[in-house]
Amino acid sequence: MFAETSSRYVTHNPEILSGEPIIIGTRTSVRAIVGLWRLGIMLKEILNHLPHLTVAQVFDALSFYLDHQAEINEYIQRNRVPDELIHPSVKAILGTS
Repeated sequence: MFAETSSRYVTHNPEILSGEPIIIGTRTSVRAIVGLWRLGIMLKEILNHLPHLTVAQVFDALSFYLDHQAEINEYIQRNRVPDELIHPSVKAILGTS
């Protein structure tokens, strides 16, 4: 199995999420961590949502994002749920209604 290591905790593996950057040893994408961070969720809460990760892994994922924003933003855009599929109650909670 081929896996390209991009940083201490982030890798690309074509067999997992079609090669999207993930945390080594997991299927957790950098995109998922960045998504939580962009919502203003603090580190402690990110770790509550993703309890299998360490503080170092989360920081490395965010550092990777800052160095590769165009790449990760493309994954975020590709995986975005279309507005018409988001339930109105969810939109209200997110303040996007």
